[in-house]
Amino acid sequence: MSPVHVLDRYYLAITALITIAWQLTGFFIAWSFQFDKITDFTGGSNFFALALLTLLLGNTYHARSIVASVLVMVWAARIAGFLLFRVLKVGSDARFDTIRAHFFKFLGFWITQILWVWTVSLPVVVLNSPGVSGPAPVGSNPAFGTARDIVGIVIWAVGFIIETVSDAQKLHYKLNNPSTHKPFTVGLWKWSRHPPYFGEILCWWGIWTLAISPSTNGTLPGGAKAAQYGTVVSPLVTMLVLLFFSGIPTAEKPQARRVYLSGDANAWAAYRAYLDETSILIPLPPALYRPLPKAVKRTVLLDFPFYQFDEGEAADDTTRREGP
Repeated sequence: MSPVHVLDRYYLAITALITIAWQLTGFFIAWSFQFDKITDFTGGSNFFALALLTLLLGNTYHARSIVASVLVMVWAARIAGFLLFRVLKVGSDARFDTIRAHFFKFLGFWITQILWVWTVSLPVVVLNSPGVSGPAPVGSNPAFGTARDIVGIVIWAVGFIIETVSDAQKLHYKLNNPSTHKPFTVGLWKWSRHPPYFGEILCWWGIWTLAISPSTNGTLPGGAKAAQYGTVVSPLVTMLVLLFFSGIPTAEKPQARRVYLSGDANAWAAYRAYLDETSILIPLPPALYRPLPKAVKRTVLLDFPFYQFDEGEAADDTTRREGP
């Protein structure tokens, strides 16, 4: 069967147009009704749509394309469903409290989501395209089951399990316990302060590893190889977003600040001990993590200085608000 050619040989333009339309539709609904119920669901479902659409347009149905597309769709369905369920239970998303009523600020978030969805989807989009999986000599389809294929699937599976289990553990705790300043150290959260983010990063490194087998084990021409290798921006962007923008930075300092400003000295002491013995991202047993030098934690293990909460700064802010 021959692939369907749409705008360009790597499906970059058509997937960009679909993503823009998908996200802007979600934005206008969310803006019009001033709610957060569909925001994350729109992002997750967009991933699902791009994987399915490019698989159907590619029309070759190679085993590797099917497996990669299904893995992306499983990940997307899980994250979209989970986030929708969570926001329906909680009622709103605190991330948008300060921007929901501001048109351009709220739009800015959705534009960022456009860039995120399209960029992170690239490994499966390019894999399914005529430029990679079309008939030779343009495309290439090495036999499925290479070492890279297997490693990619294993990495994805480990990441998916970590992300799914840790999300479920945290949500179950929140729904069944009153608000508390006590650190959450159940299950995977005992070994990592942000296990869902670690799982998500693994998922996209796994997808990319699986998707580039036509370049590493096949006979693709130089341009197609460059396109495939270029899709490494997917796991890299995932890491950048979670490490430096909307992931860990939006969780670490605000949580520490809430505990500190609660005025509960015992809670703050317990929280500081929790920070000292719990890896910020990569799951490690506390007995192994605790004695490591601070320099190792701040570099190799990614607990960067800018994540750290400044007690003095918080005290100054409180003094300024209360006045003399």
